[in-house]
Amino acid sequence: MSNQNQQDVQCEHISDVDLDKKGNTKGCEECEKIGSSWVHLRVYLSCGHVGCCDSSKNTHGSKHFKSTEHPLIKSYEPGESWKWCFLDETFIR
Repeated sequence: MSNQNQQDVQCEHISDVDLDKKGNTKGCEECEKIGSSWVHLRVYLSCGHVGCCDSSKNTHGSKHFKSTEHPLIKSYEPGESWKWCFLDETFIR
């Protein structure tokens, strides 16, 4: 990860979401429906949708962005607090 991506970056989309948004489910919503597994989870700060990461075989997290254009996710993993803006393509702490 470059130094630029590690900096505290703000994006215009962050004011449109709930930074404390809780997930709608404990696991990836789509994977739970089809009985699949995932590697890591992400929660959308606009709607609470929980999707699996791009390292997971189904990549439901990115698919949710492509279908809704909800820009911000945060890690749904214990001990992680990073956020990612798909539109700005940047990490936010």
